[in-house]
Amino acid sequence: MAKKHVIKQGQKRGDRTLFVEKLLWVAILIILQLCFLIFSFIYLREQYIHIQTLFSIISLVLIVYLVNRPINPSYKLVWCITIATVPVFGALLYLILYVNDTRFRFRRSIRKSVEESKTHLTQDESIMLALEDTMEDSTPQARYIYNLAKYPVYQNTSVTYFSSGEEYYIRLLEELEKAEHFIFIEFFIIHEGIFWNSVLDILREKVRNGVEVKILYDDMGSVRTLPPMYFEELRKFGIECYCFNPFSPTLSLRLNNRDHRKIVVIDGHTSFTGGINLADEYINKWQKLNGYWKDTGIMLKGEATWNFSVMFLQLWQHATETSVDYEQYQLSPEEFPAECKANADGYVQPYADNPLYSEIVAENVYLNMIHRATKYIFITTPYLIVDNEMITSLTLAAQSGVDVRILTPGVPDKKAVFMITRSFYEPLTKAGVKIYEYTPGFIHSKMMIADGEYAVVGSINLDYRSLYLHFECAAFLYHCKEIEEIKEDILECLEVSKEITYESCLQLNKPYRLWQSLLRLYAPLL
Repeated sequence: MAKKHVIKQGQKRGDRTLFVEKLLWVAILIILQLCFLIFSFIYLREQYIHIQTLFSIISLVLIVYLVNRPINPSYKLVWCITIATVPVFGALLYLILYVNDTRFRFRRSIRKSVEESKTHLTQDESIMLALEDTMEDSTPQARYIYNLAKYPVYQNTSVTYFSSGEEYYIRLLEELEKAEHFIFIEFFIIHEGIFWNSVLDILREKVRNGVEVKILYDDMGSVRTLPPMYFEELRKFGIECYCFNPFSPTLSLRLNNRDHRKIVVIDGHTSFTGGINLADEYINKWQKLNGYWKDTGIMLKGEATWNFSVMFLQLWQHATETSVDYEQYQLSPEEFPAECKANADGYVQPYADNPLYSEIVAENVYLNMIHRATKYIFITTPYLIVDNEMITSLTLAAQSGVDVRILTPGVPDKKAVFMITRSFYEPLTKAGVKIYEYTPGFIHSKMMIADGEYAVVGSINLDYRSLYLHFECAAFLYHCKEIEEIKEDILECLEVSKEITYESCLQLNKPYRLWQSLLRLYAPLL
């Protein structure tokens, strides 16, 4: 314990050292590329007027192309403005970012892994019909998730809700101790400290006892929290480990596609997800920000865990560039512990969102919930940076008499992002949406509940990155008793939060509001 305490005390200095170690050379190369673009822009403008004309034509073609692309209008707007304002630089930057061979190879590999996994995801139609008998209005949502993302809905799965990172941490360690066959771990952030060291101690012991352990962490997410090539350290213990989408010194949109998921699978019957990463601030063992760090998660025991196993193996196959034998990790119905079925309640549908899907599944699931709500919609999110579709849905629900409440942080982790989040308060509160800031500290949980019948708990923020760029995951709960626990937890948070009114939004000074507007314009690219 003393050793872990020393690590924790040195965390802040370690963060800075790791950041410089891993990013300095990358930053220098990217800056050189940007400098080259800027130099080319200035040089071409001054020396070659005919080349400038050529790029103006190219810019016009790109704008026409962008307008006709099936992408979010906010992305179209910001790129069109950039290209039209500075044709040479804007066109060059767009072409370099989008016409990139590594990006296309990355997309092909991911798509191949996802397509191969689909044969292992099959909906039991009797469960879908039983769901329809129980909650007729819920089947369109369940069928949408299955038809678009291919993740089935299940019964025979118990759900446990954790209202804090501390509760999640204790139960996670308990369940890891029980592992007998395999453990899958996939996280955006892993940070050396009390939380991760406690998990790693168990994993090392399990490997010595013959348990298969696979770990996948996001290279960008952990760039400030892990030493370079950390996966090699874990491999020395017998742990299979890879980092997802390694950071490289190139201007490519591929770097935007981060693995933001939080998944643990144990022996194929127990799984965890939520907003919690493997770092000490999530369990309040280290005060990264002022105040309390509020986060949430859930544990599933039963058949629905298979969806999380498939999610993990999809990206594992991509990262390792090897084929995966899915069947060796899938349990037959009789292999699940008796407690899974005995404690099961309602229906559970874990699902993933993939930036390479033709549709934005994560956002559409949220939109479906909002459209079908008749009583209330409660949302918790650390960031509120939404597109026109989401604003329209939230305002329409509020104007139709639905009690719409959104809980955001009172203490920011990123000041610019916090300012953009606040820029969305005015149109929402004007329409009757109730917005609260969590005054005890920073709230990182990502949840949405509706009418006491539906809930989503997972890694998906209400921002452009989560909804359009990241690999995400969540569990959709239908008619589970834990939904009431989630509601009570949110209501308790609202009691200690500050409500933001439309009048208070109007009282902000004009320079601040102008700066908010400028940041909001480029929010899709931040």
